Amino acid sequence: MVVLAIILAGCAKPDMNPNWDKFRDGFIEGALAADPAFAVYEGRHDFDGKLPDFSEAGLAKRIAFLKSSRDSAAKFDTASLSAANKIEREYLIAIAENHLFWLETADYPHKNPDFYVSYLGAGIGPDVYLVKPYAPLPDRMKAYISWANAIPTVTAQIQANLHPPLARPMIDVGRLRYGGFAAYLTNDVPKVFAEIKDTALMSQFKAANGAAAKAFAGLDQWLEAQRKTQSENFQLGAKGFQEMLRATEMVDVPLDRLEAAGREDMAKNVAALKDACAKFAPGKTIQQCIAKASADKPKNGELEEGRRQLDTLEAFVRAKDLVTIPGTEKALVRASPPFQMGNGAYIDPAGPYDKNMPSVYYISPPDPKWSKAEQDAYIPGVKDLLFTSVHEVWPGHFLQFLHSNRAPSKLGQLFVGYAFAEGWAHYTEQMMWDAGLGDGDPETHIGQLQNALLRNGRFLSAIGMHSGKMTQAESEKLFTDEAFQDAATARQQAARGTYDPPYLNYTLGKLMIMKLREDWTASRGGRTAWKAFHDQFLSYGGPPVPLVRKAMLGDKAGPAL
Repeated sequence: MVVLAIILAGCAKPDMNPNWDKFRDGFIEGALAADPAFAVYEGRHDFDGKLPDFSEAGLAKRIAFLKSSRDSAAKFDTASLSAANKIEREYLIAIAENHLFWLETADYPHKNPDFYVSYLGAGIGPDVYLVKPYAPLPDRMKAYISWANAIPTVTAQIQANLHPPLARPMIDVGRLRYGGFAAYLTNDVPKVFAEIKDTALMSQFKAANGAAAKAFAGLDQWLEAQRKTQSENFQLGAKGFQEMLRATEMVDVPLDRLEAAGREDMAKNVAALKDACAKFAPGKTIQQCIAKASADKPKNGELEEGRRQLDTLEAFVRAKDLVTIPGTEKALVRASPPFQMGNGAYIDPAGPYDKNMPSVYYISPPDPKWSKAEQDAYIPGVKDLLFTSVHEVWPGHFLQFLHSNRAPSKLGQLFVGYAFAEGWAHYTEQMMWDAGLGDGDPETHIGQLQNALLRNGRFLSAIGMHSGKMTQAESEKLFTDEAFQDAATARQQAARGTYDPPYLNYTLGKLMIMKLREDWTASRGGRTAWKAFHDQFLSYGGPPVPLVRKAMLGDKAGPAL
């Protein structure tokens, strides 16, 4: 869940300062060494097979490195730096503050099992060795074996770190992740390497894979055993949530003002939904209207429909000249692995160190344990899926990472922030509708608004649940009654808010980007300057949006929201 291109305009390279360059590069190498799984995910295969040290000593060492880096950057002689390097310095500090919040302030290594899968870097998953053809399969198998051999130590460290009593939602997500890993290694991973004929190598694989699956299953069972002392205390608290926004996104806005902005955006989207439904399903309730739109299921399945949509969306972006598309890369479409089934859809982009690697757009099928009615409801309608494809690929995350991978600064390439990335992807959904996607078709608009209301629900649930104003059950009701989501999605999304409090960043980032666009284009031609705005915004790689605002508007930037 976590970048900075340091240019102030266009794509000019930053001025060089030897002392700053050495310090920045040392920080990057130190960060990659502390999190080798993240390094591998970004394409640094000299770290293949290695995992972070999650022992208490390892965590303390990582915290000390981040604090030292932050403090040294803060004391750096800025008089010797160019304006571009000054921005880069601010972002390096922001990266450290972000990581320190989760490691130390929120104390997630000791409270949240999902910390080891979804926070800070790439997590401990093995997908890079299984789905990215960066090397011949036997070489990737050797790297996987090293990874699998490290898992029993890592799972032991995770179990030792987690301090009971754990919150029930944290146990739930931990079981989803680690039980999912165990099933994935047992049922799916052997198929990836089935064609390997080297009997000695296959023997090593079976032993390492079996031990890793057993370790994950053991951690899953241990988490289940914690239910006898489980609590409902998952909240960061209002003060902690406010600090999360400041430390991770440079946003310092009172929660009541944030909540009011979210309510206003939701009300606007509900009004637009009512108008679209009046045209699409006259005389029907909103729920009946959405049911009619949702009944238009992909005829050949979600994966095939997703592939078809990507071609259509890329052609639209090019025809409308909305943003520069650098390179010729394409995104593949595949079903999500079992341990990621809690995520409806996501993109796994190529890293900045990767060469000629595909990015993969994953779509999750419904949970087979659900009832048939819930499974049918979970499969999105064609137009709903269309805007998921917008969000994940064209011109959302995939295009954004094409730009960030080309950022002049390696900080910008490596450390893409949550609100920047998810804010951009969510922003593009509305931007594409406004640019004419669907030619005013009300069913298409309903698809866009369903996605917008889902993110409105996340925004309000994150604030409500973590400030103590809303229970998980009340969040689930918000998703069904006010965001008009189906029961399975509502349950899944309310649960996610307990262990992923920054998931408000979808709407938060969108609102900040829209305000920045309005302010930046006001003196540059308005709507005719959208492409220039998009290109410059994306050129920064992915820092906190307030830092981008400062870079684009200067000292008179004003508040981000």
